[in-house]
Amino acid sequence: MAQNEATRLPITAREPGSSRETRRLRRAGRVPGVLYGGGADPVAFSVDAIVLRRALHARGAVVELELDGSRTPAVLQDAQRHPVRGQTLHVDFLRVRLDQPIHASVTLELVGAEDAPGVREGGVLEHVTRELNIQALPGDIPDSISFDASGLEAGATVHLDAVTAPPGVTFLDDPEETIVASITAPTIDADAETEAIEEETGRVGEGAGAAEGAPETADAGDVPADAGDAQSE
Repeated sequence: MAQNEATRLPITAREPGSSRETRRLRRAGRVPGVLYGGGADPVAFSVDAIVLRRALHARGAVVELELDGSRTPAVLQDAQRHPVRGQTLHVDFLRVRLDQPIHASVTLELVGAEDAPGVREGGVLEHVTRELNIQALPGDIPDSISFDASGLEAGATVHLDAVTAPPGVTFLDDPEETIVASITAPTIDADAETEAIEEETGRVGEGAGAAEGAPETADAGDVPADAGDAQSE
């Protein structure tokens, strides 16, 4: 859902400094950043890490950066995060005009996948495309775009042309070439299948033997040792 009103984010101007200065800011609970674009000079700033985390509900959402009493509409262009702790280390914001469309990346979510017949039958769901490239006015950029996967059968492949774009949003990815998701058919364990066949074959072979209680028939070569003596008498 697009934000009707931009979130206000207070920032403080800073002098672009050394790595020591940025580390000092982070220890103080602040995140360094840069605001650029829009035909104006870049502005280096810092922002409270907790306030920043609350303000950024989705990449592409409009945020009003407030500096010295003036507000500038902007969108998050890039965020660097710690590879282990996940904390935000640096942010880049891009100035925007609310009356001009911009390009943005939006998360694509699959809903109802656990109810898909192909998944219930043992198939494996693969979420191929997780972000979509879109064009929209800054105020029309949604937090995310959802696709209902609850009806997917085993072996199904879904392309972007099956996803409905929200009002005011244009997909920039190729709708026929971009694969959204697929469900692979359940696989059969070849070893287990072979073992089951051999076990069943063994049971059939045992049943084809001599019936219970039937007299045994001696081979022609199995002649008793005293048979010749009996004939001579």
